[in-house]
Amino acid sequence: MTVLDSAPLDVLDAYRTCEFVTLGRDGTPLAWPTAVRRREDGTLVLTTSLAFAQKALNIRRDPRVALLFSDPTGSGLTDAPQIFVGGTAECPDDIRTGPQDLDDYWRTLFERQPHSRSYLSRPMRRLMDWYYLRLVITVTPEEVLVRPAGTLPVPKASAQPAGEPLPGTGQLSRYPTAVLAARDESGAPALARTLTTASSGGFAVRPPDDHTVVPGPASLLVHRHDERLNHMHNALVRGELTWTGDGWLLVPEKVLEPMGSGRPTDAIRVLRTTQRATDRYLRHRGLARPPVEWDRFLALARSARRRGRA
Repeated sequence: MTVLDSAPLDVLDAYRTCEFVTLGRDGTPLAWPTAVRRREDGTLVLTTSLAFAQKALNIRRDPRVALLFSDPTGSGLTDAPQIFVGGTAECPDDIRTGPQDLDDYWRTLFERQPHSRSYLSRPMRRLMDWYYLRLVITVTPEEVLVRPAGTLPVPKASAQPAGEPLPGTGQLSRYPTAVLAARDESGAPALARTLTTASSGGFAVRPPDDHTVVPGPASLLVHRHDERLNHMHNALVRGELTWTGDGWLLVPEKVLEPMGSGRPTDAIRVLRTTQRATDRYLRHRGLARPPVEWDRFLALARSARRRGRA
């Protein structure tokens, strides 16, 4: 038996993505959507490209992490419970250029996200090699909470005064809910889906009753994808979580949209940013850019295509 065995594993495995949170240098919980694979030993494995290595750097400073399985899009689940997993993670500075011992992870990703197979075509390789240069994150669960499906409670909010909209208003208003990333009394990250309501000075939120949070740095994540993990968008509103006496308020300070907001020029900007970030990660370690093991990835992509047709 492992800690993870207390969760409905068939539900967890069906989720296409989860929200994954690490602690930034200043202690802010920073959550982003990611794909994860459960291992038989009760650990969870995910990867991050060198272009988005901040998660790995955060883990090397502070291994406390959390995951929330809360967006069932594409899973086929109805009335799915939300699953919170808290624990610790490790991420060695070992750059993977091929699938190595992650065949199941990559085969599942290629099957669930068919458009990612196109990155393996010869015309795309020069642009997309950064996508396949990965760091492996292994999470050891220490706590599991299962939250039943249902309507989220409405947070208490005071009237928002007229004037300039709060940072993040546009991003949050396009989503019915957001994921609150805060810290509990021990300092470990906590995650929960919440409604958000623009209020006086910030966004009113409602942490879960099963997890105590404390005032301090926090963030709100919104993200979406379609049934085939395409047409993705994500945005993070960073700020300070405060208790007003009537309820919790996230006072926003900064908005991050790493993949852009949907403008036609976003794809070009993202490609430039990811290539530069990959070069920077390698340069700081005195490493040459390693070649991707394209043939091994291609074999897995073909296997996933065959399995998808079966």
